[in-house]
Amino acid sequence: MANAEKLSVERVYAAPDLTGPRARGVTLSPDGKLVTYLKAKADDVRMTDLWVADVAGGEPRLLLDARDLIPKDRELSEAEKSRRERQGVQTSGVVAYDWDEEGRFILVPVEGDLWLYTVADGTVSRLTHSAADEIDAKVSPRGGFVSFVRDDNLYVLRSQGGAERALTTDGTELQSWGTADYIAQEEMARQTGYWWSPDETRIALTHVDQTGVDVVERLDIGAAGATIVHQRYPRVGRPNSVVDLYVADVATGARVKIDLGAETDIYLARVDWAKDGKTLYVQRQSRDQRRLDLLAADPATGQTRVLLTEISPHWVELTYDFRPLSDGGFLWSSEQSGYRHLYRHGADGRQIAAVTAGDWPVDDIAGVDEARGVVTFTAFKDNPIERRLYEVSYLTPAEPKAITPAGGWWTVKMARAGGAFVGSYEDPATPPRTGLYRADGSLVRWIEENSLNHAHPYAPYAARLRTPTYGTVKAADGQDLWWALRTPPGFDPARRYPVIVQVYGGPGSSTVRKIWQNPADQLFLEAGYILFSLDNRGTPHRSVAFKTAIDRRLGQLEVDDQIEGVNHLKSLPYVDPARIGVTGWSYGGYMGLLLMTAENSPYAATVAGAPPTEWTLYDTHYTERYMGTPATDPASYADSDVLNRIDRLKPGALMLMHGMADDNVTFDNSTRLMAALQARGIAFETMMYPGLRHRAGWTQTHLLHRMRVTLDFFGRKLTPVAAE
Repeated sequence: MANAEKLSVERVYAAPDLTGPRARGVTLSPDGKLVTYLKAKADDVRMTDLWVADVAGGEPRLLLDARDLIPKDRELSEAEKSRRERQGVQTSGVVAYDWDEEGRFILVPVEGDLWLYTVADGTVSRLTHSAADEIDAKVSPRGGFVSFVRDDNLYVLRSQGGAERALTTDGTELQSWGTADYIAQEEMARQTGYWWSPDETRIALTHVDQTGVDVVERLDIGAAGATIVHQRYPRVGRPNSVVDLYVADVATGARVKIDLGAETDIYLARVDWAKDGKTLYVQRQSRDQRRLDLLAADPATGQTRVLLTEISPHWVELTYDFRPLSDGGFLWSSEQSGYRHLYRHGADGRQIAAVTAGDWPVDDIAGVDEARGVVTFTAFKDNPIERRLYEVSYLTPAEPKAITPAGGWWTVKMARAGGAFVGSYEDPATPPRTGLYRADGSLVRWIEENSLNHAHPYAPYAARLRTPTYGTVKAADGQDLWWALRTPPGFDPARRYPVIVQVYGGPGSSTVRKIWQNPADQLFLEAGYILFSLDNRGTPHRSVAFKTAIDRRLGQLEVDDQIEGVNHLKSLPYVDPARIGVTGWSYGGYMGLLLMTAENSPYAATVAGAPPTEWTLYDTHYTERYMGTPATDPASYADSDVLNRIDRLKPGALMLMHGMADDNVTFDNSTRLMAALQARGIAFETMMYPGLRHRAGWTQTHLLHRMRVTLDFFGRKLTPVAAE
């Protein structure tokens, strides 16, 4: 280790990426002969190109260079910036692409315009030249059309050329066609508002009416000044957009309205076409999210019938596990057993059989091979910190067969016809590597091997890499809480070290996973800190009881569980119990504030980023799922308000960070906290970032600055001893 190079802040945020070459957005071509993926440039980790590799072998090659396609002096529209914010897109260039189902074309949106790659002859043609952005672009299933949304209307044009045609013409910002509204994008993982029929003669599309949604005025504060943004933001207990669903005839533009029921205060969660295009399936979620209906709609008449209903006393989670089968039946996931599992249903909606079962949860359906009667899926069957791929017959269910080995984290993309898949694997000692695999899990070829060898960007620092140890402590109700701990290079168990606890703690995301660690984490270790994280109750990949324990009491059990983790830390002879800090972003920032203001808090300091400090300032779908509304559950909102406990904050123990153009956790969450602390005379520090939103838009320079500020703050509060 003495000869190993010490990682610097400058190197972490410089090119090439220390994690090495990664394949993102990996897709197998419909004929299974090609693998396409996005890859960052060697000299710019924030710009991605489209690459391709032949399944038969040979070196991967650059297919489309983003710099050749980006229009000069093009500024993305606010709608596209917001859409990318919702999707968490933090790169430019080729950030998405779309195959048609016959494998003839690849549609590539690049900074607001559309390009079409023709596989047969390798030509690239530019389809649009408009000043406005074309968003949510798709190739129709058979490749006959390209579709997109522009200025709140849906357009189609023939992929072989010709004039574009508007399927809708009266769309406006408040009355839009074919778009996913804010809530659908931000909280429901639905990024589109239209769906092609399999025979490409029809399109199901939304009509979104935002006129009843409150206008929230917020300052978008940039480096050169401030702009008042009148944002339609559906805050808790207030009106949502009204979303209707139609089916449009592509040839004539004639529309049929789908009957979603008399109640308009609902969520349009998912839309799918049957294999034969004769039925449109719609998932309708109640406003309180305790009921989810699967509807079967006749696209010719708009009439619907309820196929099945899921009901929960807490909330029904949305998934993409609905998979229609050729016989008219479908696969579906449900948490009715106490864990998320797969079920087979008939065409009439009745449950035929459980496909999986046990005290472990399915994660996602990866693919369905109807020729074999097999469903492949990822799951946390061994433990909640490893994800593997399994398969099982849905015709004659048995014990699932593991396709990928244990020990880390698998992300997979199946071929359309089933069988082969592209798999990415990582663990704490293995950077993400991507290969093409047969149905039995055997490797066909590497797409990006990304081996941590002498040529890897991380090679000079590899000898100082510290991998976590894992363990569990018990929550108050007896459930296991998983934790991960890393020690500094040159660790001496006879010494006492300060600790930084990295926390998220909110529903929907976990921090304790067997994955390749963010290289920035090594900077804390190099500075002489122990790093610790724990997944409290409410986090995913566990039982229904574990996830729903936080129902109607956000910020309570999570704090109790995190303090159980600190109690474990304090029992370790090499931990200094007086020098424990905590840091997190978004819900993690909220947790940092709660932990610092707990009674007899064991924490000495926190860096809290973009924290929601009062849940009435947040959106409907997320907040009401866990908290109800201020009208139905006022005590929950009062108990979760950070301001009601800040008298316990130690002076000088807080560094508050926030982007000053945040349209998700809006900036007033922090300004109300600042004002309250000032009124009480409690000293604190701030670092605000002009022009930056919640998660997108952070450049390497901004991230470098944020890390330096964090290290400086903790260095003054926790006085680490530099690692050897």
